[in-house]
Amino acid sequence: MIDNATKIDSFDMAILNALQKDGRISQRDLADRVGLSQNACWRRLNRLNGSGLIKASRTEIALAELGFDLTVFVMIRTRHHSKDWADMFRKHVESLPQVRDFYRIGGDWDYLVRVVTRGMADYDRFYQRLITDVDLATVTGFFAMESIIENRPVDLQALQS
Repeated sequence: MIDNATKIDSFDMAILNALQKDGRISQRDLADRVGLSQNACWRRLNRLNGSGLIKASRTEIALAELGFDLTVFVMIRTRHHSKDWADMFRKHVESLPQVRDFYRIGGDWDYLVRVVTRGMADYDRFYQRLITDVDLATVTGFFAMESIIENRPVDLQALQS
């Protein structure tokens, strides 16, 4: 979370929106897109990076083209709710390379894990590793048939109004 000293204005929002759509945009093109000089844009970008508001810059890879064509949303219910158990479970799930996203959630389920695998046999290997040495009450998978919207940039400026 950014501190109160970091003021976010419409130029900052425009910079963040542009970076969400294209993290490889050149500094010159970014400055042109948001209507600032290169120096002013560079200063703002450094401030946004330094504040922790920009977490990372990554390249999105077409995983299906590499054979990772099965996305599964794994819902998990547990009987344990202690901090020690949750820390152990977190480390266990983080060690599984198929995991793309991992959430502790409210409601009828305790955790949601999004995994990407090379088909059903690879998912079964993931599942076996997930349940090994961990006491889980219920584990169920929902298999994605089609990605309709994925990793969509958040239109920060539209959300401000």
